[in-house]
Amino acid sequence: MSDATSLKPVRAYAAVTAAYWAFMLSDGALRMLVLLHFNGLGFTPVQLAYLFLLYELAGIVTNLAAGWLAARFGLAATLYAGLGIQIGALVTLAQLDPAWSVTASVVFVMAVQGASGVAKDLAKMSSKSAVKVLAPAADGGLFRWVAMLTGSKNAVKGLGFFLGAALLALAGFQAAIWGMAAVLAAILLAVALFLPTGLPGRMKGADTWSGWRSRDPRVNRLSLARLFLFGARDVWFVVGIPIYFQSVLSDGTAEGRREAFFLVGGFMALWIILYGAVQAAAPRILGGAHRPEPAVTRDAIRWAGRLVPIPFALTLAVLVAGEPAHWLTGLLVPGLLAFGYVFAINSSVHSYLILAFGHADRITRDVGFYYMANAAGRLIGTLLSGVSYQLGGLSLCLATAGVMAAASWWTVRRIA
Repeated sequence: MSDATSLKPVRAYAAVTAAYWAFMLSDGALRMLVLLHFNGLGFTPVQLAYLFLLYELAGIVTNLAAGWLAARFGLAATLYAGLGIQIGALVTLAQLDPAWSVTASVVFVMAVQGASGVAKDLAKMSSKSAVKVLAPAADGGLFRWVAMLTGSKNAVKGLGFFLGAALLALAGFQAAIWGMAAVLAAILLAVALFLPTGLPGRMKGADTWSGWRSRDPRVNRLSLARLFLFGARDVWFVVGIPIYFQSVLSDGTAEGRREAFFLVGGFMALWIILYGAVQAAAPRILGGAHRPEPAVTRDAIRWAGRLVPIPFALTLAVLVAGEPAHWLTGLLVPGLLAFGYVFAINSSVHSYLILAFGHADRITRDVGFYYMANAAGRLIGTLLSGVSYQLGGLSLCLATAGVMAAASWWTVRRIA
């Protein structure tokens, strides 16, 4: 990675961040478009979960392959590939025919979402790995830079959630898809023109495909904790809460559905934006970016434990309410925002530790393995979100989230 010295780190970091922002804006918008559009068509919670399963499954495979591809071809190549595949997925999704059967629609959207999942994890792995190389080593630079990238990315993705819901209400499904594809194509062209040459990422030829699993047990344990952490979020976030809120907020009329789209999209956007803001501020919240690695590891254990009681408390509130109610929504919103605050600290600390633990000579492989576990957690959470909501409603979604948060806490304790 000696070519890193030929780069201006700040310029390269800015270019990588801009590309990642553009991608995550489209990713968040696409998720809300698909979820709300097909919920409006009468899909069941399990069918809605199916739409995202291949997206998450693709992430498991892609994160392993992405590390190897970046090692072979460099981080710029995998970043461009992620943006290009996302454009292709959007163009393909615009071909969806409303006359198709439910089964055909589910299979088609699953396939397109699978391609989008490949694109997302190529872009994510490229951006996060670049930070390891570009960030200044002194004065907590790595913690600050990864927190800024991760936090800003989630704020942008939150805007995408609201954008997707707003576009669906104002422009309709197909027009929204075509518009996003056009904007993303322009961003790809701009990034290709302005990204500095020589973005690092290539590794020694001896590092072959067989080295997909980390040799450091801390990386493997952190990856398992990450799996449970994101499963704990997605088990209520993907299907349960959006469908629950829509059932409470919509009166069943066309105008009521449009208003519910804005409200649900607004809450999801607010949650993600605040989550991103807390991630970006995590170094300050924890006492400064200069904290040594063992202290940050202790933070990871402490904050993992703080997440566990929140979903169980919300489960109790839902059980006491007995059925969907507006007063319960007023309790769930601050409760889920509290979950987001603690979750964001956990996520930010994990994102720092994987780069701190990862070895510079195989960083794309360690990051790829870590985000493979992240995708596996999202896959499990997505499936459980639809199944648990259909079997036991929101209370079962939240209780399952509590169990997975507890598993994350138990696993991360073994890192120290």
